[in-house]
Amino acid sequence: MSKGEQLTGKQIAWSWIKDILIAVIIAVVIIQFIKPTIVKESSMEPNFYENDYLFVYKMAYKSKLPAKGDVVIFQSDLTYNGKKKLLIKRVIGLPGDTITIRDGQVFINGQKDDQSYTADGFTVGDIIEHKVPKGTLFCMGDNREVSIDSRYEEVGDVETDRLVGKVVFRAFPFNKIGPIHNPYEG
Repeated sequence: MSKGEQLTGKQIAWSWIKDILIAVIIAVVIIQFIKPTIVKESSMEPNFYENDYLFVYKMAYKSKLPAKGDVVIFQSDLTYNGKKKLLIKRVIGLPGDTITIRDGQVFINGQKDDQSYTADGFTVGDIIEHKVPKGTLFCMGDNREVSIDSRYEEVGDVETDRLVGKVVFRAFPFNKIGPIHNPYEG
């Protein structure tokens, strides 16, 4: 537009409509791939605290299995206010893995697991050579003393088709903003 030309009302309206349509299209695309979520309990401390604002990548497991150490969100059978709860947990065992928990330690396929990322460095409960079934995962919270997870009948092994996605980014609190670290990936 050259100096001195004026936009008509119709041109201004069309410009606004285009901007709004582009914003809506971008928002719809983002919603298809990303799910924001807020941590509501303490089962993942010391790595995630109540009111942490997280982004979940919904497409992460459409063509592959989670990796050991991934933090996932899944639909559980536990209910709160009449609705089934989404849980946030860490993948500990993959299909075919054998999980043993004894004397406060976790063993995966006979190897002692590093629990340095957990709240207390030990795991309550006793499980003797539980083989993770095909199509499921063994998931636990990082705050093992208070977490209701795969160790308990109420949750059990998590079917992979119940996964909502992988937690990939923390947006709040601002002093912890950034991508989510998998302690098993160095």
